[in-house]
Amino acid sequence: MQQDIPARQAAATTGDRPVRTVRPRRYLMCAPVHFDVVYSINPWMEPEKPTDTELAVAQWERLRSLYLGLGHQVELIDPIPGLPDMVFAANGATVVDGKVLASRFRHAQRVDEGPAYATWFRDRGYEVFDGAHINEGEGDYLVTGDRILAGTGFRTDRRSHAEAERFLGRPVVTLDLIDPRFYHLDTALAVLDHEEVMYYPGAFSAESRRTLRELYPDAILATEEDAAVFGLNAVSDGRHVLLPEQASHLIDALWSRGFVPIGVDLSELLKSGGSSKCCTLEIRDRVPGASA
Repeated sequence: MQQDIPARQAAATTGDRPVRTVRPRRYLMCAPVHFDVVYSINPWMEPEKPTDTELAVAQWERLRSLYLGLGHQVELIDPIPGLPDMVFAANGATVVDGKVLASRFRHAQRVDEGPAYATWFRDRGYEVFDGAHINEGEGDYLVTGDRILAGTGFRTDRRSHAEAERFLGRPVVTLDLIDPRFYHLDTALAVLDHEEVMYYPGAFSAESRRTLRELYPDAILATEEDAAVFGLNAVSDGRHVLLPEQASHLIDALWSRGFVPIGVDLSELLKSGGSSKCCTLEIRDRVPGASA
């Protein structure tokens, strides 16, 4: 299922392009029926500006439909009144090999989201770990290849990185965020497939930029314009990449690498500082027969 692809990309479908393979995913999402911007905990949130909850729901439903149309599973968690940011499911936990690192939110307005997501997983038999330090789930923990990239600087406490490494059983690479507009790692970097990523260098400290260059020398580098429209808050299934169609440089780069970009409109949710990835928590179950 492909649509909303800019006409200028038609020429990019010819020539030598890598062949990409879809890996079916299982996602957890939360409908934004209580969405509103009533407080400000990041530079994107302006409570004085009106929000349209009905439009937010319609845009979110479109994203969910795209996932289903692409062959992915979508599980739903019940939204809770009084938690307007619960729609941003990616912040709710980190799931690796069937183990769930529960989130512990920094801001009081979102604290109750952590237990809600943890309960959802516990009720379904998952092993859930409640860490001692603040972490905001896949907002700051992104799984790529055999490692986990971990953001810090605004939300997630770097001490939680050691907890994640011990519990989830994968090496964790710490990355320092320095631009408050990109307060979570998933606003500054997106995992495309295994060892392939795209990111905005200006969001990271000099040391972290060096780390990223060493780990991903062939990464797609986003422009500031791409990042400012949340083009890096994207979701990839190994072939399709769902991102704002305003991120024109990224769309061109993705086409050239063999990916199929699909434009999405989550402009209402962007008023709270979120887009496709923020709305999407990947459930990575243990693969049968995998070693411990």
